[in-house]
Amino acid sequence: MPPRSTPTERQRRLGAELRKMRIAAGMTTEFAAGLLGVPRTNVPNMESGRSGISAERVRTLAANYRCKDTQLVDALAAMATARDKGWWESYRDSLAPGFLDIAEMEWHARRLRIALTVHLPGILQTEEHARAVFRHVIPRLPKTEIDLRVAQRIERRQVLDRPNPPSIDLLLHEAALRMQFGGPGVARRQLEFLLTAAEREHVTVRVIPFDAGGFPGAGQSVIYAEAAVPQLDVVELDSIHGPEFIDDESQLRKYRAQLDEMQTVALAPDASRDFVRAIANDL
Repeated sequence: MPPRSTPTERQRRLGAELRKMRIAAGMTTEFAAGLLGVPRTNVPNMESGRSGISAERVRTLAANYRCKDTQLVDALAAMATARDKGWWESYRDSLAPGFLDIAEMEWHARRLRIALTVHLPGILQTEEHARAVFRHVIPRLPKTEIDLRVAQRIERRQVLDRPNPPSIDLLLHEAALRMQFGGPGVARRQLEFLLTAAEREHVTVRVIPFDAGGFPGAGQSVIYAEAAVPQLDVVELDSIHGPEFIDDESQLRKYRAQLDEMQTVALAPDASRDFVRAIANDL
């Protein structure tokens, strides 16, 4: 099978972790190829995510790299095993890969910590709100592209109903709640939908009001996805060029601290729901 031309972010991450493990062990690509009985050139493809690797081969490499972290090895083997195509793959030839990478990240997360200042979380947007947001993209999108993006965004909600869904902790600034994408009616129905979602046992909403003042990360949109083991956590940042994924441990540590600080200035969940309801009632 020829190498993949565009590996997913999750495939790249699996390969990168294997490469990190090999380098830490002081082993060469020739050594790894010999263990697996493959040409040397296969190893860089595996470590870049361009070629697949079986769970058995992951364990073979980890054992010979003398990795003693069994939880990490189990998590990497599980990543290699999960080859069933997710629902997002139906959009593979229609949308930019970043849209699919975000959906895949959310689907496999154990916990999602989301902090937003101006926008509401894509995973909890109504169809009319999402459509209004995409109408503001520059350059302007044709209707067919907007329809595709909206459909994919709504399908992201499937993660809320999957077996053992991730816990979702939302930190929303008051500004995000007061933005009226699509007008007051659309904004009111969006906030009502958010309140309904907050009734789920695994969804927590906290609001940072204007009078809380300044706080770290005020200008960023952050999704921190906790994985089966902390070493596989990832942060996704939004930009006009598409999503950026960060997995460097020093950066992850910074974002964890940032989210913790933001939570200290946010209202409690009950007070946050009352806050959202009051804004919705004023629309």
